[in-house]
Amino acid sequence: MKESAPIIQFEAVSKCHAQGAQAVWAVRNVSLVVRAGEFVSITGPSGSGKTTLLNLAAGLDVPTQGEVLVEGRSVRAMSSSQLARMRRETIAFIFQFFNLLSCLTAEQNVAVPLRASGMSRGEVARRVRAALEVVGMSHRAGHHPEELSGGELQRVAIARAFATDARVLLADEPTGNLDSLRGEDVLELLKQACERQGRSVLLVTHDLRAGAYGDRMLTLRDGEIVDEVEGAPAGGQVIHLRRRQ
Repeated sequence: MKESAPIIQFEAVSKCHAQGAQAVWAVRNVSLVVRAGEFVSITGPSGSGKTTLLNLAAGLDVPTQGEVLVEGRSVRAMSSSQLARMRRETIAFIFQFFNLLSCLTAEQNVAVPLRASGMSRGEVARRVRAALEVVGMSHRAGHHPEELSGGELQRVAIARAFATDARVLLADEPTGNLDSLRGEDVLELLKQACERQGRSVLLVTHDLRAGAYGDRMLTLRDGEIVDEVEGAPAGGQVIHLRRRQ
């Protein structure tokens, strides 16, 4: 079976942050390929570099060493307008704390990135309805964030990403504020985005059960990939693709 095309590539990427006179390496020599339609999860403790990886993938940060490529193009080489276009058209973020605007209803929040892209009102309305239906939130379309539960807020945040044409969904601890049942619902929605829509998902989480939803699960520790598992550890054989000696 032919492999799908790479959509995100990390080529020997390292990221260093200066803390006073001290250099702190958040990411060390990470090489990673995420292909179209693939669900890749990255696990590890707090401070292991997971969120830094997402920021690098989205062009919100640039590597100190190495290259990050999105659809074959170097993020480092992109201009500000090209980066903005990439984040508008190729990548959508799903945040742990939702990042919804409290003054807007659920449907208005979902519409924000669509209106920013200059889409017609009719197309915005169609996409918003379809995205809310997919996540089971049509009946809450007119409600404001303070009227919604944590699980409902996360569903609206996912609908906002689904409504776009983004080919990559970057999910930063999307189940961190949810109970186990609501968390599983969110993970199933992300899995369906890969299987039914051909989108790629790069998920970071400290929860191994959430990480098991990925086609591959990588473990990050002190900024380095120390283990890579193919398939869900919770079901069947575990295949270690990479392990530090």
